[in-house]
Amino acid sequence: MNPAELFLHYVTFDTRSDDTSTAMPSTVGQLIFAKEIVRQLHETGMQDISLDENGYVMATLPANTDDSTIPTIGFIAHLDTSPDMPGRDVKPRIVNYQGGDIVLNEAQNIILSPAMFPEMNGYIGQELIVTDGTTLLGADDKAGIAAIISAMKHLLDQSEIKHGIVRIAFTPDEEIGRGANRFDVEKFGCKWAYTVDGGAVGELEYENFNAALAKIIIKGRNIHPGYAKNKMQNAIQSAIYFHNRLPENERPEKTENYEGFYHLTSFTGTVEDASLSYIIRDHDRALFEAKKQRMTGIAQQMRETMNAGIAVEIKDQYYNMHEKVAPHKEIIDIAYRAMVDCGVKPVIKPIRGGTDGARLSFMGLPCPNIFAGGINFHGRYEYLPIKSLEKSRETIVNIIKRVASDVK
Repeated sequence: MNPAELFLHYVTFDTRSDDTSTAMPSTVGQLIFAKEIVRQLHETGMQDISLDENGYVMATLPANTDDSTIPTIGFIAHLDTSPDMPGRDVKPRIVNYQGGDIVLNEAQNIILSPAMFPEMNGYIGQELIVTDGTTLLGADDKAGIAAIISAMKHLLDQSEIKHGIVRIAFTPDEEIGRGANRFDVEKFGCKWAYTVDGGAVGELEYENFNAALAKIIIKGRNIHPGYAKNKMQNAIQSAIYFHNRLPENERPEKTENYEGFYHLTSFTGTVEDASLSYIIRDHDRALFEAKKQRMTGIAQQMRETMNAGIAVEIKDQYYNMHEKVAPHKEIIDIAYRAMVDCGVKPVIKPIRGGTDGARLSFMGLPCPNIFAGGINFHGRYEYLPIKSLEKSRETIVNIIKRVASDVK
């Protein structure tokens, strides 16, 4: 199974998740896609294939050696795509990239340009899968699914490659932070696993943000503006005041590497009522806690000095996997050498986001993240270099080979 062909088939499924839904999976499209994956897994010869009512797919590549000392490992990707951008009627096309701009949509003047995305210059001479500019592509994480299934098929076809038991899983609703909610770690039965949910070729990650959601709810008092002096409390103005008390240089567009941020994701308001929603991110746990405390502190100051009717609701989402994965450095080393084996230069860096692996690591399954190859996730400018996808598949195969030969 060619991973690019698999991927081009997968993007025809609308699997956008929905954070307003209380169901799991949050959208029917994910279940439809999961059933197609199950059908394919049966065709490849995988065993112990299951799809539960929550949308989790699991399957087994059986060992082809009697060596019982080889540990069982796993590979995980997610079924859903981001709700940040439409995922229906994706129209992918393959471009033989020779540099310069790529016109994604002439009618709407949507252009993928190295002037905005200079990393494109690293893919000159390669084939890129792009969108028509009206949807995301879905490489996050259908590229990961394609790489995993293609790797399993390769190992089933090449029986001379000796390996132990390998488990694979595909999860729903990762993009809305629920991918690990009902993941059965015991059923999965692995000593460790890798999420195949990274971006550019070579990415190897075992640090991620600590993450929380925050909602600020403000009640105002509406008085006729002609008679409002010392009486009106404008909830919109209070919301603006709150937001402006947060550090301006701690926003996503002004941060990189290990720098955390407050990200205002929505703002609605009238004089009577206003609401702000944020995501809070930081790699450092102490700085993460300080960010949450800053928010509650601003609200308290507003209550005391402005008599503001303001409430802060904060909910933690996940924590930095580093503390759970770092003690198992050998699983990072295996992935590192597996990439080198196929001519890929490993790039170890922190994830400026999160994966299912972050929460799974805290559930007892150490789970670093490796690249699937996509670039510019969650938007119309997303693209997937086919060579990077193929190297992801090759890295998975090499990890399995190294576990069989090096780990006892």
